[in-house]
Amino acid sequence: MASHRKSRPTGTRVAGIRTPALATAALTSVALLSQTANATPSDDRPTLEEVEKKVDDLYRQAGSATEKYNAAKEKTTKQRKKVDTLLDDVAQRTQKLNDAREELGSFASAQYRTGASVPETATLLLADSPQDYFDQNQLMNRLTGRQKTAVDDYVTQQSETMKKRREATESLETLTDSQKDLKTAKSTVQKKLATARELLSELTAEEKARLAAIEKKKQEEAERKAAELAKQQAAKEEAERKRREEAAQQQESGSGSSGTSGGTGSSTPGTSTGTKAEKAIAFARAQIGKPYVWGATGPGSYDCSGLTQAAWKAAGVTLPRVTYDQVNAGTTVSVSQAQPGDLVFFYDDISHVGLYIGDGMMIHAPKPGAYVREESIFYDGESSIYSVVRPA
Repeated sequence: MASHRKSRPTGTRVAGIRTPALATAALTSVALLSQTANATPSDDRPTLEEVEKKVDDLYRQAGSATEKYNAAKEKTTKQRKKVDTLLDDVAQRTQKLNDAREELGSFASAQYRTGASVPETATLLLADSPQDYFDQNQLMNRLTGRQKTAVDDYVTQQSETMKKRREATESLETLTDSQKDLKTAKSTVQKKLATARELLSELTAEEKARLAAIEKKKQEEAERKAAELAKQQAAKEEAERKRREEAAQQQESGSGSSGTSGGTGSSTPGTSTGTKAEKAIAFARAQIGKPYVWGATGPGSYDCSGLTQAAWKAAGVTLPRVTYDQVNAGTTVSVSQAQPGDLVFFYDDISHVGLYIGDGMMIHAPKPGAYVREESIFYDGESSIYSVVRPA
């Protein structure tokens, strides 16, 4: 006999109550959402520390690319001037070659009018290689002195013109390569800066505040190191002052009044360099507050090497354009021996430079988005300092 018992609905009991399948699914979703809320986010969003490191790396890479851009720009400018000079030279020599050709043609015309028979001269004007043709002794012997001079002049002008054309072609090829390098470096800088801006734009207000706190802590540490260096330098200067005083006293007691010829003022080394350094620092200090712009050399904006070049130029000293060359434009000294006016270079790729002003501080154009400012040379840690150079 068929059973009349109703089938039990599918579902799950919660506190003794049957729940339909839909309710079960809803409860499951709630449980999962609760677990997700309590769990650590599993997305791929980078941490604040990772963002900070990436941004710093991108700025350094942009700085390195900026110096490559500067080098390519300088090379392109010089190469363009060379090409222009060569092209002008080719034009002038081509005109001289045409003049020489016309003179030879006048000989042939005159001989034709007088009925003279010197077919070789007419053939000369049509020859592809005049030098090969003129090497024939028979023809040269039949030419007059003036004709020989005209022939020699024509051959010389043709040879020099062809040489200059080859040089111009090679220079144009070099210019094209330099322009490609310039375009590549420019693109690299723009990409690095765009990526850094994108990363920073994704930070929350809380993260930006935390990032500012991290930067403040770094600044405090940099200032502490700068104070230590200033103290060390002051102690060395005091020791040097005492040494000079003692030397002067010994000289006076040993040689009487004649010792005044070696007065302390004349024993101070680097007086001229010191004056130039003061001028360079005064110029750099006047630029404080102007924006960093990659590839800029003033007067409204600067990049790092553009600022140091302009500062020393104001002191009458010509420095190369880029950090890679500026680092070799003087005498390398230790950080503890740094003097105002020295150049402080940073990172293994020598992609940044600042002008030392004493007491562990420098004036530099830091990075995109920042302005020319005074800052500790330890702003990015002591290990970031590559070298210190005293301009020649």
